[in-house]
Amino acid sequence: MDYSIETAAPETLQYDCIIVGVYQDMQLSPSAIALNDSTRGLITAIMSHGDLSGKNGETVLINFVPDSQIERILVVGLGKKEILSQKNYRKALAAAIAGLKKTPIQSAACCLAECDVAKADLQWKTRQIVEVFNDAVYQFVHLKSDKETESKLQKVAVTASEDQRSLAEAGLAQGQAIAAAVDLTKFLADLPGNVCTPTYLAEQAVEIGKKHDKITVHVLEESDMKELGMGSLLSVSRGSRQPPKLITLEYHGGDKNSKPIVLIGKGLTFDAGGISLKPGLGMDEMKYDMCGGAAVLATVQAAAQLQLPLNVVGLVPASENLPDGNANKPGDIVTSLSGKTIEVLNTDAEGRLILCDTLTYAERYHPDVVIDLATLTGACLVALGRVPSGLLGNDDGLCNDLIAAGESASDSLWRLPLWEEYQELLKSNFADMANIGGKDAGTITAACFLSRFAENFRWAHLDIAGTAWRTGPTKGATGRPVPLLCQYLISRSAQA
Repeated sequence: MDYSIETAAPETLQYDCIIVGVYQDMQLSPSAIALNDSTRGLITAIMSHGDLSGKNGETVLINFVPDSQIERILVVGLGKKEILSQKNYRKALAAAIAGLKKTPIQSAACCLAECDVAKADLQWKTRQIVEVFNDAVYQFVHLKSDKETESKLQKVAVTASEDQRSLAEAGLAQGQAIAAAVDLTKFLADLPGNVCTPTYLAEQAVEIGKKHDKITVHVLEESDMKELGMGSLLSVSRGSRQPPKLITLEYHGGDKNSKPIVLIGKGLTFDAGGISLKPGLGMDEMKYDMCGGAAVLATVQAAAQLQLPLNVVGLVPASENLPDGNANKPGDIVTSLSGKTIEVLNTDAEGRLILCDTLTYAERYHPDVVIDLATLTGACLVALGRVPSGLLGNDDGLCNDLIAAGESASDSLWRLPLWEEYQELLKSNFADMANIGGKDAGTITAACFLSRFAENFRWAHLDIAGTAWRTGPTKGATGRPVPLLCQYLISRSAQA
């Protein structure tokens, strides 16, 4: 979609629809007052008839405006006349785009950035309009014969006063970069496993590198990983005919000598569980086991698009996990790149096997921090549902920064403990450790396993098993935690 900033008075705008906000008790926002005055009280008449109370999330689309150049007005309820919370602001935005996307409207001017929102300036509010609107109109039609999308909306202008244009433009730029990154993440994740293979994922990384001169891309092949000694990662791919890849993207936006932020994303392009085969019901959703890898590719792209003054490295171990005569067997022992041995008690706990070698590989970059993200454990979905992603790490400062970024980006995290007592659950009689810790605290023991390969740097782990995709009638990737990661990088840029 095409986004822009519009500084003209709302009553003079020429778009298919103007979006304005109203509060409860017949109180109007400044733009709603202007349109109400220019239309002889049309908005207050609608409200007085009971068609709209002003409750947050309510909408009324006025399809005909008599004696006016304005074609349509979408009136959005904002709730009580007070400073909106960030969640309620996004709720109003979501209601606005929901009210438009099934209509023939092709262009709209959104006047909701004028609302007072707690701890938010115009830059943040503008960015949210772009992110929320773009997220709502995304639709995967790439493999359908009929590629017509539900939404006809092509152009959105965000209104702002001329003296605040620079803030609005900054928010627009951030919103566009993050929205494009979310779109890329969702597109890659929604592709089926027979299309989005490890090789395909590597090819998309190469394409990103071609578009941005500050990004260099290198792909380690199976032979490279064998030579390095990545026995843990390679044990997962043994059951697949698709060769594994370790995708590396390096964005050089900061000082040559500054330590990079390393992002590691699990890239299991399909996970059948291996010999520890998953149940058939819902197994199609295991194409989403590469959402972490897709998010890393997209976040590096966003950093380059925003020209952030940082060095960022993205690492994506990509493989499939399938049953085969050569696949990992429960009880097998593999040797990781670090030299530590792992007893594979469950072949469906494969994400940690590819991540641990990648964590060790990350040491060569002498990172400032390392953040890994993975659809790692069903236990995280049981513990936290689909609202926050799980967070564990070995550095309080890094974890607190990520939590703050999540709050600002409306892409929340909840931190779980990483106590030494949980490490006891990973004991093995035959190897340095087991790859699972039993039925208790599955999310925590998975992170405990990874922590053994992250002892030499500041590290955080994001478990996105409950937040990376939706199931049921609205099945599809969410693009999370791209907004969170982008906000973390933006915040770090402000400190650079």
